[in-house]
Amino acid sequence: MGKSYVHIYCGEGSGKSSAAIGQAVKAACSGRRVFVIQFMKGKEAAGLDFLKKLEPEIKLFSFDKFAKPFSELTEQEKDEELIHFRTGYSFAKKVVSTGECDVLILDEVLGLFNIGALKQEDLTALLDQAQDGMEIYLTGQTKVESIWPYVDEVTEVVTDYRNPRD
Repeated sequence: MGKSYVHIYCGEGSGKSSAAIGQAVKAACSGRRVFVIQFMKGKEAAGLDFLKKLEPEIKLFSFDKFAKPFSELTEQEKDEELIHFRTGYSFAKKVVSTGECDVLILDEVLGLFNIGALKQEDLTALLDQAQDGMEIYLTGQTKVESIWPYVDEVTEVVTDYRNPRD
């Protein structure tokens, strides 16, 4: 891996995607090319409309076919959706290898490990291809500690059970 920067936002708490999107906005304000690729949120995920308003500074891609989140799909729909997720991951590899962007957010990519759509070697191969100066942000509930040696920073988001939100 060159002199890229890789950050993971993981854990059961909320705000991982928001934190990564915040990094995207910050980078776009600095004139950097930003791509956001979302997985497992459903085609009509909340927040997509807002991000589309930020184009062309931030380009948003979602490879979900179905409107519902992956966890709510039938087994047949899940099989179909897995194909779309793999297509999205292939697109992410192309983006990294060609240097099409300066900042890449792979939103909920860590969840692909839980459903068998991604393996450690797949993700580490993508990270190894990162161009000098590229920033990559990975989000998802799953920790995937096996890839931590490949990243610069990990933020684990937890729910504070002492002060639950209503």
